Amino acid sequence: MIGARDMAFPRLNALSWWLLFTAIPVLCSAWFFGGIPTGWTAYAPLSVQAGGGMNAFIVTIIIFAISSAIAGANITTTVVAMRAKGMKWNRVPIFVIGATMSVALAIPAFPSFMASQMMAGFDRTIGTHFYDAEFGGSGWLYAHLFWIMGHPEVYVILIPGVAILMEIAPVFARSPLFSYTTAVVGFAGIVGLSVLVWAHHMYISGWMPSLNGPFMVTTEMISIPTGLLFLVLLGTIWRGRPWMKLPMLGVYALIWNFLIGGITGIYLSDVPADDYLHGSMFVTAHFHYTLMGAALTGAIAGLAYWFPKMTGRMLDERSGYISFWMVQIGFQVLFLGMFAAGSQGQPRRVADYEQVFATSDLISTIGAYLVGIGMIVLLYSVIHSWRKGKIAPMNPWGAKTLEWTVPYPIYLENFHEAPVVTSDPYGYGRSEK
Repeated sequence: MIGARDMAFPRLNALSWWLLFTAIPVLCSAWFFGGIPTGWTAYAPLSVQAGGGMNAFIVTIIIFAISSAIAGANITTTVVAMRAKGMKWNRVPIFVIGATMSVALAIPAFPSFMASQMMAGFDRTIGTHFYDAEFGGSGWLYAHLFWIMGHPEVYVILIPGVAILMEIAPVFARSPLFSYTTAVVGFAGIVGLSVLVWAHHMYISGWMPSLNGPFMVTTEMISIPTGLLFLVLLGTIWRGRPWMKLPMLGVYALIWNFLIGGITGIYLSDVPADDYLHGSMFVTAHFHYTLMGAALTGAIAGLAYWFPKMTGRMLDERSGYISFWMVQIGFQVLFLGMFAAGSQGQPRRVADYEQVFATSDLISTIGAYLVGIGMIVLLYSVIHSWRKGKIAPMNPWGAKTLEWTVPYPIYLENFHEAPVVTSDPYGYGRSEK
């Protein structure tokens, strides 16, 4: 998409991949040593007291953090230093901008998580007391280290999904991206503010109540750049003539899901509301409307959009539409039910619940099955289309970014001749410049 023949550091690229691949069996080995009883947060001191499976979890996180840092530095360097001739910053595809900001955010975020796990490992193995209050340690230390990573990590996952859909919207709206600069400012604002909001996860922990107000303000402020991205998408569609293909449906799904996730997030940013809703299914529903609403929707739309370029065949539209509607309808049923349960006081991360929550849990379960079946349909569609799908033209969507200028199969180093960029990638319906 930027006209580069390869990554800036190909061997580091391979190293980051193989490190990530290595982390998978290490994590899976935890189940042979008692599992991971702490959940994904691995809060100390519980993680220090847990069985041998936690050692596998700790090693996994260390490997993953190293892999992420290497990949982030490599991707950032590639975009900064290896763009095609003529590709000024205002001509870089918006997906590339979003993805670069995402990995750049991961570089400082994940080492914090790695440090938290290394300290837990030292507490477990060599007798240190980082998280042991009896010897001067503190569980708050772990909470800070974890959430300094944990909240930026949400945006590391979310931003690429939004960027994919912002890449798709101009192509299928046949309209220039509504204010490219505003979109870039929106992504930059999210990245900048995401490192200043972590303590909203600790409102009710008792840590520094005097700082609840400042963290409430920064958390509310992050809705501003997020809202800018929302308005850019609406403006792009409003000015265009939408072509209703499967990738474009993802744009509409993002608008709906992100609207619900954003509105509920404003409630949760306020200390009084969080006092009641913290740790409830309401938070789970909000989180998934925001994260899955962007990341999963963007991934599915991106798969449909770039499938012809990856495989040389068109993704079967019929099964693709069936999958899309099953996932989206199931998504609404699943998490709207959780909003109701959370408002009634149902806590998350608890195995057994009171009978009063049975109806909302049943509704959510039905939604979860719909999402699962929809993903199975999508898997079938991908396999069937890859084997027997309609042969795709070189540029079936009429897109203007560089990846659509090369035929399938793509050349080993992307281009036979270095491309020269002379216009922006979203010049639909206007004179290009």
